[in-house]
Amino acid sequence: MTTTMTPTALEPTEEHATKLIREGLWVAEVDVTLLHTGHEWSPYLSPADVRRLDAARAALRAGDIAAASREARVFELRAVAA
Repeated sequence: MTTTMTPTALEPTEEHATKLIREGLWVAEVDVTLLHTGHEWSPYLSPADVRRLDAARAALRAGDIAAASREARVFELRAVAA
């Protein structure tokens, strides 16, 4: 019986996406790159994108809108009367 070895690591493909983070009345739009590798946990984020998401979330929680704005586009939510 002959076995053939196939590569286990595929060349990742990238897809640009936007992740939303909501904290209270604030929403941050963070541009990220999704990495598709064919692995069952794919797609995933790069460590740098995860740090940007975490930094934006922490800044919103602390009420530091200026810091959150350095990582993302920040919006304030307002209720609309029906």
